[in-house]
Amino acid sequence: MRLELHKVHIKGLDFAEKTHVKNGVLYVNKEEAEALIAEDRNFSKVSIDFARPGEKTRIIPVKDAVEPRVKIGKGNYFPGFMAPMEKAGNGETLVLDGAAVVTCGPIVAFQEGFIDMSGPAAPYSPFSETYNIVLSVEPVEDLEKHLYETSLREAGLKLAVYLARCAEENGAKADEVAVFEKGDTFEESQKYPDLPKVIYVCMNITQGLLHDTYLYAADLRPSLPTLIHPNEVLDGAMVSGNCVSACDKNTTWHHCHNPIVQALYARHGKEINFLGMVPTQESTVLAGKIRASQMNLSIAQQLGADGVIVSEEGYGNPDTDLCLNAKNFENAGIKAVLVSDESAGTDGASQSLADATPELTGFISTGNVNEMIEVPAMDKVIGYPESIAVLSGGAEESLRPDGSMYVELQSIIASTAEIGFNKLGCEWV
Repeated sequence: MRLELHKVHIKGLDFAEKTHVKNGVLYVNKEEAEALIAEDRNFSKVSIDFARPGEKTRIIPVKDAVEPRVKIGKGNYFPGFMAPMEKAGNGETLVLDGAAVVTCGPIVAFQEGFIDMSGPAAPYSPFSETYNIVLSVEPVEDLEKHLYETSLREAGLKLAVYLARCAEENGAKADEVAVFEKGDTFEESQKYPDLPKVIYVCMNITQGLLHDTYLYAADLRPSLPTLIHPNEVLDGAMVSGNCVSACDKNTTWHHCHNPIVQALYARHGKEINFLGMVPTQESTVLAGKIRASQMNLSIAQQLGADGVIVSEEGYGNPDTDLCLNAKNFENAGIKAVLVSDESAGTDGASQSLADATPELTGFISTGNVNEMIEVPAMDKVIGYPESIAVLSGGAEESLRPDGSMYVELQSIIASTAEIGFNKLGCEWV
């Protein structure tokens, strides 16, 4: 499979009569874009605003972030949602690199988050550095929450595709082309017989009750783990539909930029043989956790894997899924390195994970979700600042009269992202 990402570098945002890109600036026809989203009768109000890097702007509460993309010559993207059902990962994709559609609205309660475009919270989220087209929508009265989540999720995808399609139709040209090319597991094993074989197991929130992740528009929750080519996830096959705590939410943007996939790809054929990626479940019941972890092991064994990277999404009961994966792989002689954040209390002294197993010996931490941070008032707030009272990591007293907040890191979108797309780290002293 050969995937070419034709990246148009976005360095500015503005409204205009025509949606297009010129000299690195994404221009948006506000009325046309809002009318496109307002076609969904589940929305009573639709508005589009901008949030640029460095501005004193806060977006709250945030549901998802989506990079504007379109398959060149086809005008669509995200198979099963905004495109026909077909395999992703081949061909040419136009990417508005540096832009993001951020969805916002009075959604479902505690498991959303916020983004600050400047100030002390900004470095914790990658979306303080993107040019954000913020889509705020309000549901019609008494709309059931699952229907609202579905409509808002699909609205973000729809707007992202619209922006990229208009850019292509109006002559946008790539500033950079990134190429990802790799054969199937048999071909690559023939080419690199002496390199250690590695797979990537990507754990996903799949617990129902608005905790869902989609592969080719199918909810992963009732599925079994499956092997996909890494190009597929880099090309829109996976979509976020979850309401996990903001700090470790894998947004749709994160799936398309998965840094573990890209890091393994960079080492493929040199240090390792990267066999592929396994999107897997995080069940709410023990039988489901055991089933998924056993299937992950089965896939690895069938491929002859020597090592596996496992990333978690969320924390709490998914920590048991994480430990089961470590236990099964290590006991089968497959070296496992796990990536997760920690919930160690505001002082960092509590047990980091909700479960433990002695086989978990290779662990990469993406940070402590309970660390406290004070963020100043912003000149502009897009959304509903009072929602911090019900967001995970916030409380009624978090929002002060002057607009500043005192919160845990877990209320910031992607602050401790467990696929490693963050800036938290440590050093020996």
